[in-house]
Amino acid sequence: MNGKQIHVIDDDPAILTSVAGFLMTNGFGVQTYASVYAFLETVGPHTTGCVVTDVRMRGISGIELADKMKERHLALPIIIITAYADIALAIEAMKRGAVDLLEKPFNNGALVKAIREALANWNNETTIGPKMEVVRARLSTLTNREKEVLTRLLKGMPNKIIAHELSVSTRTIETHRATVMSKMNATSLAELVRMSLTVPRVD
Repeated sequence: MNGKQIHVIDDDPAILTSVAGFLMTNGFGVQTYASVYAFLETVGPHTTGCVVTDVRMRGISGIELADKMKERHLALPIIIITAYADIALAIEAMKRGAVDLLEKPFNNGALVKAIREALANWNNETTIGPKMEVVRARLSTLTNREKEVLTRLLKGMPNKIIAHELSVSTRTIETHRATVMSKMNATSLAELVRMSLTVPRVD
């Protein structure tokens, strides 16, 4: 066993069963919750492990969860799972303290990787990400159009909406997005968000 409890929160029973089953086969102890309320009623200050939660749920959302955990001094890393349309919400959750986000549909291996990294890096300076001067140096390599795309990505806007705003094709935005990810040395949107927290203004 991994020795760390993974707390999975989702109001969709099928997703709870699927995610829990996969994580258990990978050696994690798993506890499932049908709502944030159920999670908060069960855990306490000495609870350990990692939280995996959907961002959009009935009652308390994944965004509010981060605030509730801070209020109750629950120091656990939070990984947000989000549908594409909810990226803006997921980004807000990261700004409030979540450590990572995964877009649906996600690869199960990506979830295991995210959990292991969250557990390994929690309370470690590596969770902070690149220092401000490093991020600024990477930003300086972006063209004005790439910065426009990045700014909109950080607002959670999908490629089609960005393309409409900038009067270009979706394929062009996809190309710009890939270039931005490469120049910023980011492997995920979550990394871009962490960089934006280091340097709030990217324009």
